[in-house]
Amino acid sequence: MICDTAHTGSDGKSTKDYVPHHQPFQYYASTANPRHLPPSSVEMIGQSDQANHQYDLSDFWAAAESGNMPAVSFLKAPAYQDGHAGYSDPLAEQTFLVQTLNRLQRLPEWEHAAVIIAYDDSDGWYDHVMGPIVSQSRTREDGLSGAGSCGTAVPGAYQGRCGYGPRLPLLVISPFAKVNFVDHSVTDQSSILRFIEDNWELGRLGDQSFDEQAGSLLNLFNFSARHRAPPLFLDPATGQVLKP
Repeated sequence: MICDTAHTGSDGKSTKDYVPHHQPFQYYASTANPRHLPPSSVEMIGQSDQANHQYDLSDFWAAAESGNMPAVSFLKAPAYQDGHAGYSDPLAEQTFLVQTLNRLQRLPEWEHAAVIIAYDDSDGWYDHVMGPIVSQSRTREDGLSGAGSCGTAVPGAYQGRCGYGPRLPLLVISPFAKVNFVDHSVTDQSSILRFIEDNWELGRLGDQSFDEQAGSLLNLFNFSARHRAPPLFLDPATGQVLKP
């Protein structure tokens, strides 16, 4: 894995592509790769080997374009394109998303694929509407609505998990996505996990994990064969539709 590469961010300063604390899978033994070892081969990407399911983006594309795309992948933009305030503006983020989607749509697997675009917390900058409190808690660690003021603590429930927090965008790009559709269902980031669990019949994590109560993403899809939408290619710089 190439963890020392850097690019010039939107602020004109050099920033490393890899941001350790933006990488959640490093905190779990089943996916940790502290020595940043590369996969032993393209064929082993998605399998258990020395990379332990963590890869450079170049490894993902090597697998995808050789017909070895894993069933589920989580892609993280390099820092200069991740949309983080201060060093990556929305146009840099747009470039990463559009280039990724254009490239995926040219693969044979796109016919059966879905891309879910999710965002990190925005500290309330993105949206002014307060979300529903589905996880009540009364500890000093809860900062959403003030320390110790996040509803009523439920006996036996884990504390310090007040939420949901500020609303965030969630987009589905897929041949099966409903066209020009906005879903008003209450969902959260763990709804993505629930979608994966349901699609592969994996069951829930248990132990009060939020996937147990997460709203479903299925209302965003129409799996009818007659509905299947054709690919749509955009200009990474302008966002305008490109002619086929």
